[in-house]
Amino acid sequence: MPPWQRAVLKVGSSLLSDGQGGLGKRNAAALANMIARFREQGREVLLVSSGAVAAGRGLLSSTRAGLVQRQALAAIGQTPMLALWQGLAQQPVAQVLLSHDDLRNRRRYLNARATLRELLRIGALPIVNENDTVAVDELRLGDNDNLAAVVASLVDADVLLIATDTAGLYTGHPGNDPAAVPVPRIEEITPDIMLMAQGGAGSLGTGGMYTKLEAATKTAAAGIDTALFCGHDTDTIAALADDRLHGTFIPAHGDRLVARKMWLRHTPPSGGAIRIDAGAAEALSEQGASLLPGGVVSVEGDFNRDAMVDVLPAEGYRRLARGLVQYQSTDLQRIAGCHSSEIEGVLGFNNCHSVIRREDMVLLSAAAAAATPELFMETC
Repeated sequence: MPPWQRAVLKVGSSLLSDGQGGLGKRNAAALANMIARFREQGREVLLVSSGAVAAGRGLLSSTRAGLVQRQALAAIGQTPMLALWQGLAQQPVAQVLLSHDDLRNRRRYLNARATLRELLRIGALPIVNENDTVAVDELRLGDNDNLAAVVASLVDADVLLIATDTAGLYTGHPGNDPAAVPVPRIEEITPDIMLMAQGGAGSLGTGGMYTKLEAATKTAAAGIDTALFCGHDTDTIAALADDRLHGTFIPAHGDRLVARKMWLRHTPPSGGAIRIDAGAAEALSEQGASLLPGGVVSVEGDFNRDAMVDVLPAEGYRRLARGLVQYQSTDLQRIAGCHSSEIEGVLGFNNCHSVIRREDMVLLSAAAAAATPELFMETC
């Protein structure tokens, strides 16, 4: 595996089953140990876990499969699914329920992003799941693979790890084709590659290899690698903890930083602006620094935290940069010109030492170096 610092791990329903309709610990324990190993190495993991509907069905021995019944089963099964991971994890777990609608709405997208980043910062294990109790189209599609891809883009992950029932992608369905062999690496997901993935999901799942390749297509375009591996094989899981993949690797075909900057460049603005002094402007352009409160001269407009704002010089209207601000406009006005160490004394809290972090900013003097914004927004 290439070096990475932050990963999203997606685990499907079949890996969490005990074979009798309930939740089992065997596979989950091995995956939890792998997460603990990653944490010892100073790396971060977010978990996208299926299993709530299957857990609810096991508790009630329900055989009904209508939409409303599955939504109710998801509500019942969330608690035991979360309890399973908390009993195995070596860090606090935090449940985050999302739907694709949450991630299409800009304000909710930014709120989810800020929450997940904060959970990682404080050392928690975010367990993300689709909000099946209220989802309609998403629940019918069974799209946790694609949800994991969106979460990977949301948190700027380096890699998406997808635990499957098999050793990655095969040239044919391994249960039906005795000549099928594993595919260790896919440079590009073509229509022929997608044909290899046809065959559907297991009895407990709602996705399949096809949706996993769909997810990999999205992450690759966003500059994020994807690894498919067998979540039933403890040796494979142990090897992955040492960065050795026994499965299928799908490398990114886009630059993650460029993709991120492209998103920042074309995200709709809030109408707000921050004016900065000459020293701050030089630090941004020459040193690649974050924008600190000491360089802020004035604040224009009314905006909330995580709003997209323009960065302007003290005088004039030539935009120097734009980025996601860490403080709402009224708070930023109060700390303008202050040293970062003074923020908490002025406001009573400290969201961040920076007004705009370098990773959340794009300089507008540099030429764009990525695909069209329309293509990127579709993949992200």
